[in-house]
Amino acid sequence: MQEWTVVTRSPDETAGLAERLGQLVAAGDVITLEGDLGAGKTSFTKGLAKGLGVKGVVNSPTFTIIKEYQGRLPLYHMDVYRMEDEAEELGLEEYFYGEGVSVIEWPTRIEEQLPENRLSIAIYHLDETSRKLTVTAVGERERQLGKEWLE
Repeated sequence: MQEWTVVTRSPDETAGLAERLGQLVAAGDVITLEGDLGAGKTSFTKGLAKGLGVKGVVNSPTFTIIKEYQGRLPLYHMDVYRMEDEAEELGLEEYFYGEGVSVIEWPTRIEEQLPENRLSIAIYHLDETSRKLTVTAVGERERQLGKEWLE
């Protein structure tokens, strides 16, 4: 496990950081996003989608739980906040171990279903526009991805 802390000073800087990650991810990568409402989880995902070459509007899948987008790889954007039961069967493993990249907002709601190896990102408000991102990489692939992205 390895951890990095990054501070961004504007929404554009946060989106640019996420876009760079989107250029580096590979099939089977799992990214979890934690943070209070309005911290920037969906905005981060929009930047990541741009880096993947996704065209069109990317928005929160709050009521649908999972939205799929096509770029150089499929992007599986999940917002599991409204899941009633952690054991609810959605076939998440097919997404996590599939041909695309999975981004999960509110991952603690499905902690038992998440793969051990993942890139976990916690986003914290510092002020109106600044954010602190704490990135934790679990797994060798994820450590390499984090190093390439942040160092």
